[in-house]
Amino acid sequence: MNTIGFIIPRMENEKRRAILPADVAKLKHPDAIFIEKGYGNVLGIDDGEYEKLGVNVVPYAEVYQQNIVCNPKNPAPEEYPFFQNGQTLFGWIHAVQGREITDLLLHRDMTAIAWEDMFDGKKHTFWKNNEIAGYAAVHHSMLIFGRDLRECNVAVIGRGNIARGAQQALTELGAKITVYNRDTVHQLRDEVGVYDVVVNAVLWDVFRTDHILYKQDLKSMKPGAMIVDVSCDDYMGIETSHSTSIEEPTFVLDGILHYAVDHTPALLYKTATESISAALRPFLDDLIEGYPNPILGEATIIKDGRILDDRITRFQQRDTSAIQAIPFPLLHTVNS
Repeated sequence: MNTIGFIIPRMENEKRRAILPADVAKLKHPDAIFIEKGYGNVLGIDDGEYEKLGVNVVPYAEVYQQNIVCNPKNPAPEEYPFFQNGQTLFGWIHAVQGREITDLLLHRDMTAIAWEDMFDGKKHTFWKNNEIAGYAAVHHSMLIFGRDLRECNVAVIGRGNIARGAQQALTELGAKITVYNRDTVHQLRDEVGVYDVVVNAVLWDVFRTDHILYKQDLKSMKPGAMIVDVSCDDYMGIETSHSTSIEEPTFVLDGILHYAVDHTPALLYKTATESISAALRPFLDDLIEGYPNPILGEATIIKDGRILDDRITRFQQRDTSAIQAIPFPLLHTVNS
C-alpha cells in the first residue's frame, strides 16, 4: 500500500488544492492520505473535515515522507531537499521544458506522473481546468485592457478546451470574435491589424522553430492592442510572449500590451479545485494499491530515475540556434 501526501503549493497566489473532503469520502483508503496542516483553510475547509474521514493531517515536512507527493504546481527549489529517494511526484510537472525538476527526479531515482499527459483517449483528464484557464484569462486581462469589448474585434487562436473557455468569456462580454484554427492560422499575420485583442489558446509544439506571430508583426497591430497568451508558450507561439504572474500580469512591447499569466485557473481557485479533485479521485485508489492504470502508465514520464519520455531528452539537448526569437532565455510553460 502506498501513501499519498498532498502539499500546499508555494507558488504565489496559488490557492487551488488537489483533493476535497467530498471526494475523499469516495476512496477505499482515506487513511493512506496525508495532507499538510491548513490544507483547506483557503477554501473555508477546516482540517477536522478531513480528519473525520480518516485523513492524516500532518506538518509540512511529514507530507514529503510519503511514497507519493501530490503538488499541482512544480515544487520550488527550496522544497527539493524534502524529497526522498524513490518517491513519486504527481502533478503538473512539465519536465520536457524543466531542466531543474528533471535533474531532481533523476538524481533521487524518482518517478514522475505528469498531469499534462493524462488522457482518456483524446480527452484530457483535466479538461475542465484548461477551460477555466481560458475563461479566467479573458476576464482578468480585459479588466486591465480597460475597454468595452462590445466595441472590439477579437481573434482567438485554437479550438481546444482553453479556446472554448476563452470564447465563452468573450461572448459574455459582447466581443466580435473570429476563430483561427490550424488550417487558417497562417492568415492571422496578414489580418492582425483588424483586431483589438488577439487571444492565443494553442499549446505550441516545443520542437517547432516558427511562430504564429513574430516580433515584427507587432508593428502591424493597432496601437494599444493586446495579446492574451493563455497557453503561455514563452517565446514560441507568440515570439514576444513570456510568462507573467497574477501580481504583475502584463508588460508592453512595441506599444502592444501582453498578458501571459501562466496559472490563470488559480484566479477561480474554488471552481478549479472542484474540477481537479473530481478528475483526480478515480485514480487515487489505484495509486494507493499500486494497481496498474493505463492512463497513469502513459503519463509516467520518468520511472525510478529513468527517462521514459524521449521528448525530455530531445528538448534539453536540442540546438536552439535556428530559433528566431528575441534575446531572452528559451523557456516553455503551459497554463495549468
